[in-house]
Amino acid sequence: MNPNEEADPNDPEFAIPIFDMSLLTSGSHDQRSKIIHDLVKICQEWGFLIAINHGVPESLMNAMIDTCHGFFALPDEEKQEFKLGNDVLEMFKYGTSYNPATDKVLLWRDFFKVRVHPEFYSLYKPSCFSEMLMEFSKRSREVALEITRAISKSLGLEPNYIHDAMNMDRGLQMLAANYYPPCPQPEHAIGIPHHTDHGLVTLLIQNEMNGLHVEHNGKWLTVDGPTNCFFVNLADQMKILTNGKYKSVMHRATLNNKAARISIAIPHGPSVDTIIAPAPELMEKEGEPPKYLAMNYKEYIHLQRSEKIYMKYTFDHIRA
Repeated sequence: MNPNEEADPNDPEFAIPIFDMSLLTSGSHDQRSKIIHDLVKICQEWGFLIAINHGVPESLMNAMIDTCHGFFALPDEEKQEFKLGNDVLEMFKYGTSYNPATDKVLLWRDFFKVRVHPEFYSLYKPSCFSEMLMEFSKRSREVALEITRAISKSLGLEPNYIHDAMNMDRGLQMLAANYYPPCPQPEHAIGIPHHTDHGLVTLLIQNEMNGLHVEHNGKWLTVDGPTNCFFVNLADQMKILTNGKYKSVMHRATLNNKAARISIAIPHGPSVDTIIAPAPELMEKEGEPPKYLAMNYKEYIHLQRSEKIYMKYTFDHIRA
């Protein structure tokens, strides 16, 4: 893939799939069947969709963005109170780079991450943060679980298959907020380099500034969606579980020189002690051997973050 080749957003080949979640529950039988059928192609070819009519109030999504902006506006010395080590599984942390142990350049962003499930943690600044975070995390989790049920059905499995096999009742859920200030020379810097996510499915919202790029058919595409939508990308454990049938999408964050961008990613994964391997039911149905080695989710996270494979393709290290 040419790292700088961008897709024409007006080309029908690069029309990002819109996924109307209301049809999963309130649509007719034919509508429900069609959206599950369409989901197969979306997951195979894109690994990415824009979810609308998901049930989370726009006022809550906007308030969460405003609350995160309030944190980033705090004086530096107050934000430093939340600066911990480099373990991705920590309760919370604040920083200014992607992976300080391995980054060769300082990236153009501030961020914080909070673990909100199975245990709920929160920052204690700004004052309203904890209450807002709890409500938004709960509502976005409902969306993620509804999507995993739909994906299970699209694979010809029981609706709760992924939830149960991945122990999602105690699954890892994080909230990661990113603040990208205006950059004088955006072509010479990056917000977050290209990567795939390590979990099952990630939801993302943003303020009015675009900056998310996803890879599709060898080109980068700037994601632009309607108001009150979730950007949804499939992640590595979904690809492993489906034995490569469904795609873990490559994506990155780019910069602009006009205004600050805030994005909030909500990754959802298995429980950290779950051993993830291709689903036996799918391999039997497809008549294929496993393409990936079984691995503990926590070990996978640390593998992906390690200097040994930083900015490389994690799947190359777990092929069966």
